[in-house]
Amino acid sequence: MTPRERVLAAIRHEEPDRVPIVLGVSNATSIKIRPYRALKRSIGVEAEDRYLYDWPELGTADVDEQTLIRLHGDVRGVLDREPAAVLERNRNRNPGSPFIDSWGSGQKEIQPGVWFPGVHPLFEATSIDDVERYPWPDMDDPTRVAHVRDQARRLAEENEYAIMATPWLLFPFERAFAMQGMDTFLLNMVSHPEFAVALLWKIAELCKALMGNFLREIGENIDIIKIGDDLGTQKSLLISPTMYREMLKPIHADFVAFIKERTDAKILFHTDGDVFPLIEDFIEIGIDILNPIQTSAGKMSDLAELKRRYGKDLAFCGGIDTHRVLPNGTPEEVRDEVKRVIEILAPGGGYLVSSVHTIMDGVPPENVLAMVDAVEEFGRYPIAS
Repeated sequence: MTPRERVLAAIRHEEPDRVPIVLGVSNATSIKIRPYRALKRSIGVEAEDRYLYDWPELGTADVDEQTLIRLHGDVRGVLDREPAAVLERNRNRNPGSPFIDSWGSGQKEIQPGVWFPGVHPLFEATSIDDVERYPWPDMDDPTRVAHVRDQARRLAEENEYAIMATPWLLFPFERAFAMQGMDTFLLNMVSHPEFAVALLWKIAELCKALMGNFLREIGENIDIIKIGDDLGTQKSLLISPTMYREMLKPIHADFVAFIKERTDAKILFHTDGDVFPLIEDFIEIGIDILNPIQTSAGKMSDLAELKRRYGKDLAFCGGIDTHRVLPNGTPEEVRDEVKRVIEILAPGGGYLVSSVHTIMDGVPPENVLAMVDAVEEFGRYPIAS
């Protein structure tokens, strides 16, 4: 099979020739710049450093083609960008000053080369009037998506790899965190719920505007589209299931419906943490692929139960632990973990291997290679147990 055929079979819940690998194509499946540099040195690649979204402060590598081939990656990505004027302004700002995005939120340098969200322009907002008066970004700026059509067309004409699109990073819940700060917005969901819902819907409106422009440019040249909102922690949810269903699920459902009206691409929903109590909700609103399957978090560790209960309705992407195994395990332990996860999630199709979120600093290159090489060894169908 070609890599694209392999991915399409897996997400149709069919058994391909081997389990597909998704690495390097979004901020949820890529690798931070430091381990990327170490990986390039390890395999003898001399490609320049590039960043996803042309955003160095994010710190996530835009992985070069030679490295993607060595990682046996079956997917290639198409992303949008911040407006050209925003990128230019940030390139020319004073060294060490915050990176400010088109929404007015941004990152501060907390130590040399390390950036963390710290600019929250609606920190003090609590009223619907605050939402209405805020100078929201222009999602129709053509430089956000000017490159998308040609990039996607080239990948489609090559017809080698599955195409996954990731227009922007933050969707309504996480963007509200960026605008207010996580603690502040979570408190406002309780103390000022009308404001919180108005803010979420306003953000969703802007996300839909960008998504519509992106999908119009990419056309039919897309297999998977990634969206998401982090909803879980290591042990539970950030908000109760009831609050999710009352305040956020209608927004997610509307957003998914908006996408499905415009593309046949499968929707990959990224949400960290223990989100087990919400999986039936995700299925109900039309999610096709769940990522990252954080095996270190609560009931998400019960892969057999996930596969048994939801494997017919969802494909799974992720599952290779970045909490302990990839950063701290030996290559042999990584190999064993990949084998274990594949044996549970891969039978019958519906599984794509990836790390649980981006490969972070501290993961040695030998463990990255052990992960992908183990897929080649243990991920061939029929899966042995």
